[in-house]
Amino acid sequence: MSEQNTGKAERIVLPDLLKGIAVVLMIQVHLTELFAVETWFNSMAGQISLFLGGPPAAPVFMVVMGYFIARGNKNLTQNIKQGLKLILWGLLLNLGMNAHLLFEIATGQMQLNPWTYVFGVDILMLAGLSVLVIALFRWVFSDLIIPWILLMLIIGFLNPYIPPYSGDSLWIPYLQAYFYGYHHWSYFPLFPWAAYPIAGYVFYLLEKKYQIQKMSERWMLFIAMGLLSILVITFNFGFSRSILLSVYYHHDIIFLFWTLAFVVFFTLAIRMFLVENKNLFLNNWLQWIGKNVTSFYVFQWLLIGNIATAIYRSQYFVQLLFWFIFITAASSLMVWLWNKVKSKIRR
Repeated sequence: MSEQNTGKAERIVLPDLLKGIAVVLMIQVHLTELFAVETWFNSMAGQISLFLGGPPAAPVFMVVMGYFIARGNKNLTQNIKQGLKLILWGLLLNLGMNAHLLFEIATGQMQLNPWTYVFGVDILMLAGLSVLVIALFRWVFSDLIIPWILLMLIIGFLNPYIPPYSGDSLWIPYLQAYFYGYHHWSYFPLFPWAAYPIAGYVFYLLEKKYQIQKMSERWMLFIAMGLLSILVITFNFGFSRSILLSVYYHHDIIFLFWTLAFVVFFTLAIRMFLVENKNLFLNNWLQWIGKNVTSFYVFQWLLIGNIATAIYRSQYFVQLLFWFIFITAASSLMVWLWNKVKSKIRR
């Protein structure tokens, strides 16, 4: 295979591999957050789990999503429909993943506010809102790189400075949580998280203008080593903020810069690994997950969310390992079956 064809294959495979890795890392961090006993959660192993479920997971996934929005040829109407569809799927997923918990609340077995679970702001809502924002600004900015960078910086910067709602309405805080603020049920508010898909959009524009994909392996290695040096020197900063969930979910622009540096390094490292190990079963499986990332994400949350109500914060290491294997395998099987059903329906 020629070098040109190899590069083309890598540009198709790499995003799927990144998405596959990201969603598997999300599984393990969801288990740590919901299944693990406090001693494990607060241990160094638990902190490492939280970190792995941080910068290498949701930020990578969102940057890749933004890259593909830029690369795609959908018009404004199509993107708006896609964004609204993702938001709807997010709301339906909230009901599905919390079905067991909502039943216990409804029957009086638990005294919790159900609306924080029904309207919790998970990554599908962020994805939908981000698609809408990018679609609207693409209509204005087109392929002008500087305005996109400024938009990314503004979205990453503003969250601490937007005044929160202080009125008497019971419902406005749930709406506000989708956009900004520090609500505990808002895991991925638009500010600052939409900065990541916009960063992916910017990367595509830079790649298109400067032909980054033609950069030599030597230069990519130099860039990766330079970023690694910066990340090692500042690692305590990034690690300490990744493991504090309230800080991670509502981080400032400094952590945004650190995470974007990590995402670029992580992407280059995976790319270099992929070049040497194209035929590994693990690679192929992760790529397959990446191609089916939305359905895989939904199925893993349906399983984890409903099981967590019964065994919340009660599992030790060996049990967590079992659950990780079980959830990952079961989600893979459910995606495979789901694809079979869809293919039969389409015939």
